[in-house]
Amino acid sequence: MSKRCQISGATPKKANKISFSNKKHGRRQEPNLQWKRFWCEERKAFVRLKVSTRVIKRATKLGLAAALKAHGTTLEAALKN
Repeated sequence: MSKRCQISGATPKKANKISFSNKKHGRRQEPNLQWKRFWCEERKAFVRLKVSTRVIKRATKLGLAAALKAHGTTLEAALKN
């Protein structure tokens, strides 16, 4: 599976590694992705998703449905990714 959040769509970003002599070398900043089980009220079952820690925090506070709505996606679309 790719390094992509199934809810927010967070992907790796390009950045520069800067040495002491101020030389710049390209590198990748990976999103902090974790496998997490969420309880889905619609299905009355647990759903396992690969999501970023920012999404985990939001889903824990507001609930999975609210986190999906905040990022403009549905559960079926998230499971397909």
